[in-house]
Order: sequence, then C-alpha cells, then structure tokens
Amino acid sequence: MNTSQIVRKAQAILENLAAYRKGEYNGQTMRILGIDPGIGRMGWGIIHVQNAQCTVLNHGCIETAAGMPVEKRLKEIYNELMEIITIDKPEEIAVEELFFNTNVTTAFTVGQARGVALLAGAMCNVSVATYTPLQVKLAIAGYGRAEKKQVEKMVGVLLKMEKLPKRDDTVDALAIALTHAFSRKLSLKKR
Repeated sequence: MNTSQIVRKAQAILENLAAYRKGEYNGQTMRILGIDPGIGRMGWGIIHVQNAQCTVLNHGCIETAAGMPVEKRLKEIYNELMEIITIDKPEEIAVEELFFNTNVTTAFTVGQARGVALLAGAMCNVSVATYTPLQVKLAIAGYGRAEKKQVEKMVGVLLKMEKLPKRDDTVDALAIALTHAFSRKLSLKKR
C-alpha cells in the first residue's frame, strides 16, 4: 500500500468515525474480531456493532512460550484462533499490518504469526481486512501519531469500558476491530 492509498483510507476512516459519533449507523449489526498479531502474545477482541453502539463481547491474549519451536507456537496460535472463531462466530476479521524499523528477525516471526491469523480467517470463510498502525491511530484518536495511552483511553471511551484489559495487545486488538467498524461504515454507505 503506497502513501496516497494510506492517506485516502485514513480519510475514509475519519469520515466514518464522524458518522459513528453522530449515530448514523442505519440499523447495521456486525460481529468483528480484531487481531493484534504477535508470536509471544497475540491480542484479540470481538466487538458487536449495532446502530451507533459498539460493545465488547469477548477479548483475550493468546500467549506462547518463548522456548517452544516456532512451528509449535504457530500451531498453538492457529488452534486457539480457530476455537475463538468457532465459538464467537465473528462475521469479519481485522488484522493489524506489521511495521518494524530495526529487528528483521522479529518482523519475520511476527509476520508468520500474522499469516496464521489470516489463514484462520480464510479457513473459516470469514473475510479479513488489514489496517496499518497509522490508520488505527487515526481512526481511534483522530491523529496518526497519537501516543499509545491516547489510543487506549479512546478505546475505553468508545467501548464504554470502565476498566481496560491488562494486556496492551488486547486493547490494540479492540482498537483494530473498532477501526474496521468505522471503515466498514463508509463502504456500506456508498452502496
């Protein structure tokens, strides 16, 4: 995705956020699974969108042991994701795209875990969308360079959560699900 595509998608997300805040959801209902990919910890959160209300249905963090071989860690992630999808039945999945500056080894390993998340969605015939960290920050906090704490606070506000999950991976997953809810609004509005 090039810079102009990211900017266009981000602008669309902001339009959707404005529409969401005005309550313009036109009776839509949807279950969305947000995933923050990782090999050691993969955050996930399922939200229910109905009209202009988003509520948390379930959330958690899949954790794998650092000493395990990578293929066993990936298998564990896959099995847990398949269980989550089977039990909670999301209609769509949103996964964060990866952004790494320095550690190529970490990027490859996390990329493999992200691939497992994409595969789990495909195996369950659930459509999958992806969002960059910039798009998520823009959708949730209104600013692409927002601090992590700003995004966390807005997730709590938007989902009316008195207490946020302990793991930031889980909060990030909820932010990704919300970003998809706001993005999806625009695509439905254009039809």
